[in-house]
Amino acid sequence: MTTVLDDYLVDSGISLLDKTRIQAQVLLPVLAALRAELGKEKADAIVKQALRDWSKNLFGAIGDGIDGSPRRKWATIQSVFGEVSGKEVEFEILRQDKEALNLDVTRCRFAEFFRALGEPDLGALLICEADFDIAAVGEGEVTLERDQTIMKGAPSCTFRYKFAPR
Repeated sequence: MTTVLDDYLVDSGISLLDKTRIQAQVLLPVLAALRAELGKEKADAIVKQALRDWSKNLFGAIGDGIDGSPRRKWATIQSVFGEVSGKEVEFEILRQDKEALNLDVTRCRFAEFFRALGEPDLGALLICEADFDIAAVGEGEVTLERDQTIMKGAPSCTFRYKFAPR
């Protein structure tokens, strides 16, 4: 089945967690070399900016390829991304109506992986921050607030989506 994330996933037969592990195998040696050459602070800032730009451009381009309102674009991406990433997280829906979607992720295998590597900041850049880039496709019709993540050591990730009135 073809989805809006096919170009991002490259091979839909590989789970998002395995894809992330492959990315980490490449990024960690690059990050280590940059840290050795430039220092941790400067290297991390360069990598952070590069990954943030990549994610924003990626999800922006995916959104541009979907017909409909910004909220519909967000819903399409969110649905497919949720199916793909949902295999690696456990969550509880607290509220779901026309005004909001509130959920808490209570287990995240991505966080477990990056925390075991000692690189939760890299995991946050690759995985957690993408949620905000997907919400940005909603162009203000969808907003996301998240006060905490498992990746950063909290017991849960708090997703609080708000939807503008139609």
